[in-house]
Amino acid sequence: MSASSFLEALKAEGLTVVETGDWREHNRNHKGPWGPVHGVMIHHTVTRGSAATVEICRTGHEDLPGPLCHGVITKDGRVHLVGYGRTNHAGLGDDDVLRAVIAEKAPPPDNEAGVDGNRYFYGFECENLGDGDDPWPAAQLDAIERAAAAVCRHHGWSERSVIGHLEWQPGKVDPRGFTMTSMRERIRDRLK
Repeated sequence: MSASSFLEALKAEGLTVVETGDWREHNRNHKGPWGPVHGVMIHHTVTRGSAATVEICRTGHEDLPGPLCHGVITKDGRVHLVGYGRTNHAGLGDDDVLRAVIAEKAPPPDNEAGVDGNRYFYGFECENLGDGDDPWPAAQLDAIERAAAAVCRHHGWSERSVIGHLEWQPGKVDPRGFTMTSMRERIRDRLK
């Protein structure tokens, strides 16, 4: 999917999309290939405040350069596009999980980290402290559902192509505050 097709797919799913800076060309492609892409990964940011969250995800931080995802989903349900192509969001993960995503089967427990997920997944960072107490507003959950469904619809994937970072990389807990099982059910219903 081209950057333009990505934007069109998100808008067609009824999302409010904010284009941030040079998002179409902002990527980490010089560090390795982008694709073939097999799924969508959902994260939480451990940040507060939409403007600061979008800026961190666009530019990165001292330990990890941006972009840190393709889109940032803020608490108000808007999707801020910050990059397209290879982004620093997934890191190394479990090859068994990748095979399950490709086969559109339930992901097995992740117990190793040897496969470059930045190559294979679209990434959405979602504004949330990730402490289990920070609320997930209905508008934000709806936007996560719609964004993941938009990508799945474009590629002809089912909800099984959507995973959380916690299902990819041992030790990760995101997204925390809702289950990926419940989010996949929402995506499944939207794709019907």
